[in-house]
Amino acid sequence: MPAPERLPAPGVTGTGEHEELLAKGELTVVGRIREASNAVLLCTVAYEGVSADCVYKPVKGERPLWDFPDGNLAQREVASYLVSEATGWGLVPTTVLRDGPYGEGMVQRWIETPEGETPGAQLLALVEGEEAGEGWKAVALAEVGEGRTALLVHADDPRLRRLAVLDAVINNGDRKGGHLLPAPDGRLYGIDHGVTFHAEDKLRTLLWGWAGEPLTAEAREVLASLAADLADGAPLATRLAELITAVELAAVRDRVAQLLRTGIHPQPSGQWPAIPWPPV
Repeated sequence: MPAPERLPAPGVTGTGEHEELLAKGELTVVGRIREASNAVLLCTVAYEGVSADCVYKPVKGERPLWDFPDGNLAQREVASYLVSEATGWGLVPTTVLRDGPYGEGMVQRWIETPEGETPGAQLLALVEGEEAGEGWKAVALAEVGEGRTALLVHADDPRLRRLAVLDAVINNGDRKGGHLLPAPDGRLYGIDHGVTFHAEDKLRTLLWGWAGEPLTAEAREVLASLAADLADGAPLATRLAELITAVELAAVRDRVAQLLRTGIHPQPSGQWPAIPWPPV
């Protein structure tokens, strides 16, 4: 029997082919990421002669979060993917909710990063002084030991700026550097979206460099389209209602409306730590 054909890297957005493969294919566990705080299993998935690498996060392997009592991480990961797809930016790898070897869980397409490159390493930096420098945006001063501080910066990159908008919409409480995956084809993906969609402001991110600045025309256009997709009865809203609570869905609509009303990137609220820890 011939070996399954390996699926090429995803296109601009997750395709029906990718979703069908992840949803219907046979999952085979090949390892575990032990550094993760929840169960994260590396798998292969094969269906009708096509295979790919993926990540499987079973609900049974999740640690309860006191401030996220409803739903589970897997459902919020899928919800984040659906919102990402609605923007047309394709910032989250193809993600589905399905049964697996250890019960229901999230299955997400594995993204290969350039060999030897640490995720986010080319997009984040610590620099001396108080100026970010050309091509960079300042985030915050960070202690680097022995009483020294350095300026945390991120690249002034349109891909990151789109991700900052998506994070504001889904209320991402954990945007770390290690969650930024630049693919060899130049695409940028964000992963680990379990801590999202809270009804209260929980935005914690390393991408504060545009805080208070006007949204791009592209972002405003995308947000206007997203507002329509979130209306009662729209397919996206109907699907999200199966994954997050009614209160959380209403909060998503409110956040999109606020972004459109103010026309600027959000700023730290001061009521919640603005930067995740550890930042990587």
